[in-house]
Amino acid sequence: MTSLRSSIPLWRPNSKKRPLRAKLIFNPGSGAAGQSPLQLMDVIHEMQAWNIVPEAFLVEPGCDLAGMTTTALADGIRMFVVCGGDGTVDFMASLLAGTHSTLGIIPTGTQNNVALSLGIPNDIPGAIAILRTGKRTKVDMGKVVCGEFTQLFLEVCTVGLVSALFTVADEIQHGHLARIGDFLSAFVAAPPSVMHLKFDGHQEVDATCHVLLISNMPYVGPHYQVGTLKSIDDGLLDVLLFADLTKIDLLNYAVQAARTGGEPEDLRIQHFHTRTLIIETDPPMSVIADGLPLGQGPLKISVRRKTLAVMVGIAETEGLPSDLVSGEDLALLEVGSGPTI
Repeated sequence: MTSLRSSIPLWRPNSKKRPLRAKLIFNPGSGAAGQSPLQLMDVIHEMQAWNIVPEAFLVEPGCDLAGMTTTALADGIRMFVVCGGDGTVDFMASLLAGTHSTLGIIPTGTQNNVALSLGIPNDIPGAIAILRTGKRTKVDMGKVVCGEFTQLFLEVCTVGLVSALFTVADEIQHGHLARIGDFLSAFVAAPPSVMHLKFDGHQEVDATCHVLLISNMPYVGPHYQVGTLKSIDDGLLDVLLFADLTKIDLLNYAVQAARTGGEPEDLRIQHFHTRTLIIETDPPMSVIADGLPLGQGPLKISVRRKTLAVMVGIAETEGLPSDLVSGEDLALLEVGSGPTI
């Protein structure tokens, strides 16, 4: 399947167009090491060339993204632009869901699956151009309740082996190679679980497996495509149940998926579409939603329809919803005129 990518003309608007205020959330930990200061200046310069007025906020350990978002919304800011990887995008999506704000994305991370799913190019000028020349649309998010935790997710929720390995694997990916031994130990020690799944309140499935994946976006992991482009707004979650696969089978499957970018054929892997899902596991398995650990135990997952407004590419819009607003209209929204969304 051809991915949703945009061909954005890199001309800039003239200075007479209404300025657009934006909170720029910049993650210096994304992208190549040592390039952050220069990259930040390039982003600010390019945004200003489009008559976007950025107010920069640096993502650093201990920073209060939630507090910043609340303050910015109260101050009337309606455009939040994340310059970073999928983790930063996912976290900001959970903060902005259900508000009258818009999420813009400048992908500078390792995988950039959200940008890939939304037709946002990886180059900085092209991504910033979409803030003005793209379209604003509302997409779905998943909601997971696990014990005392309730968490929205934009991309994916995983149960089992992937969740147990996620934190250490992420550290290895970011250069902490000393954790390889911990990764191997956790991989060898992880047992399978008997899973009981209940889809949409009626269909029930029992299986023994190491991994369950629940996705809201077409792409996860190393650009592994689990759904169609309509996944962002179809009101359904894609559920992959890796039943009766050994850990070696899963490794081989992951290698094939990374190589082909698709879903390798394996009759043991069951693919479901659902609006709600109740999951019980024995023994309990680790749960992660968009990189956030939620503990273990029974969980309930559902879809929140059209709860997040994002800027998307428009050159190839097959499968996208029709309630689109142009980037040029966003400046009008700040002052209370223009279309109501």
